[in-house]
Amino acid sequence: MALTRVEPGMVATIVTHLEMRAQPRPAPIPSAPLRLVRWKAPDADAYRTLFRRVGAPWLWFSRLVMADAPLLAILHDPAVEIYAATDPRGTEIGLLELDFRSMPDCELSFLGLVPERTGKGLGRWLMAHATSLAWRKGVERFRVHTCTLDSPGALGFYMRSGFTPFAREIETFADPRLAGIVPRDAAPHVPILDQAADACR
Repeated sequence: MALTRVEPGMVATIVTHLEMRAQPRPAPIPSAPLRLVRWKAPDADAYRTLFRRVGAPWLWFSRLVMADAPLLAILHDPAVEIYAATDPRGTEIGLLELDFRSMPDCELSFLGLVPERTGKGLGRWLMAHATSLAWRKGVERFRVHTCTLDSPGALGFYMRSGFTPFAREIETFADPRLAGIVPRDAAPHVPILDQAADACR
């Protein structure tokens, strides 16, 4: 058994890649008191706000550190589809993003709900929409990846949704909490290896 040291200020996670090679049999989308709204050419700040609300607990930060120009190049690409899940009052409480830029693959780039809406079965509703929207003419593979920073139930959820794991990697990156990209109290399940604290020992 080999161990790899994670330096102070860094985060390490195991990334699992999953795929769906055939379109599932049609099934009714579960009922939910939500609506899925297509965001065409969304504003960068509005997108980042929802991205942060959904993803901060799991240390999603990739889109938060991008400058406006490269971010908008993705968000406004006609091969990228972004949807917000909204509650009956019209408040955005979930994010769904599908990327068709690498056809015949469709990537489920992001899928999630704000923390106060998780654990209520709404993820099944959102995934049912994702699967229905992803499989269209020319798509041969629907893929997604998750990591050990995500909700402990994420990997099992994807597998129950019809995805099959096919690869695993270890990723390390600078902890976004230490740079103030996400709040320092985000993702309490992931201890901060603070350089300053390490120096005091």
